[in-house]
Amino acid sequence: MDYKDKRVMVVGMAKSGVACAKLLYALGAKVLLNDSKPLDKFSQKDQAMFNEIAEELYLGINPIDIIASIDSMVLSPGVTPKLDFIQKAYALKKEVIAEMELGYRYAEADIIAITGTNGKTTCTALTGAIFKNTDRNTYILGNIGTPFVKMAPETKKRDMVVLEAAALQLETIVDFKPNVSAVLNITEDHLDRFKTMAYYIECKEKVFINQDETDFCVLNYDNEPTREMAARINAKTVWFSRNQVLDYGMFIKNGEMIFKDGKSETFICKKADIRIPGEHNVENALASAAMAFVCGVSPKTIEKTLMEFPGVEHRIEFVRELDGKRYINDSKGTNPDATINAIKAMDRPTVLILGGYDKKNDFDELFLSFTDDIKKVVVLGQTTDNLLNSAKKAGFKDIYTADSFKDAVLKAKQHAGSGYNILLSPACASYDMFQDFEIRGETFKNIVNSF
Repeated sequence: MDYKDKRVMVVGMAKSGVACAKLLYALGAKVLLNDSKPLDKFSQKDQAMFNEIAEELYLGINPIDIIASIDSMVLSPGVTPKLDFIQKAYALKKEVIAEMELGYRYAEADIIAITGTNGKTTCTALTGAIFKNTDRNTYILGNIGTPFVKMAPETKKRDMVVLEAAALQLETIVDFKPNVSAVLNITEDHLDRFKTMAYYIECKEKVFINQDETDFCVLNYDNEPTREMAARINAKTVWFSRNQVLDYGMFIKNGEMIFKDGKSETFICKKADIRIPGEHNVENALASAAMAFVCGVSPKTIEKTLMEFPGVEHRIEFVRELDGKRYINDSKGTNPDATINAIKAMDRPTVLILGGYDKKNDFDELFLSFTDDIKKVVVLGQTTDNLLNSAKKAGFKDIYTADSFKDAVLKAKQHAGSGYNILLSPACASYDMFQDFEIRGETFKNIVNSF
């Protein structure tokens, strides 16, 4: 679409919405801004910017009465298309697209798009790091931090964009078509938003829905939901597996990472040389290596990156050791499966901090998965009662409640002995107490570093 003089409404004015609005304004669109927050709840800087670029403001206002007058609508991640005014836009045949779709229209680079329930951020950062070690100008964008749309117009041919693509971002794509897609795994998450696993999976599958035989889709052979996706893919399917030797794909064999193209095998890296800790990160390394390899990156470059890459902030991140107690920040553990992976990476007695915003996840399996290293648990937030009930069903009794986030950290410190880990891996989103998991993780680190 040529956006010049078109009335385009941007819905959701966090950083993705702001980036969309700025691009549309630069393209000559008449920009209308909508958010559930009123204008006075934004910073003075944002207010000034909104007034400069916006034709009309609908902040803290339902804009349903003016939907007939718009030409197009762009949704920020996290905005549900089920809102009444968005449904009206659909009914009136208005164009409704995702921020990621808008970015795609103005990007010239090749695109790798990575989705899945867990591991997206680490896998995106690792894949980006591999390509940064090549001669290709590389952008690491999407749910990992910087909106795709903000940098898309700057990209050139032969550049590489590595995108973390959450289901919330994929839900309203139209033509988005990455050169390489990946679905790392599927487990229960975000049911407060998607309501059913079937719809959640449908949104995840949009990462490959427009791909064809010239593209690649990397799938986890060890995860049943992702394995079943292969029947619905038109791209060339590339498998990765931590547990199986494959005829085609990236796998572990005799302690080595191997890619097999159906006939010959190519050595990539020794499993023991992968720097990021935990078996779940072996899967991330396999996926990243598979995506890089099918794009022509040399095994030596992949190996070098896997040996050097330290991991990402807020994901099993060592903070400090004090009085023999090691503090570990896994604020990125926002669902039970992510926390199970963090638990498996612990190799010392551990006090675990759990709890936060209620996404309607079930915690029974989490408590049943506890290793002998999980000695005590501190719970807090909206999910406190659910966590206590799951602990009771599993027969886990060393559990304590906290009145605040700081109280939870102090109680964990109190109940940990010398030689213990204190692990923040909440298994929940942060929204009951924090704006996002990054702020939760930074708060944890600030508290720990103040001891």
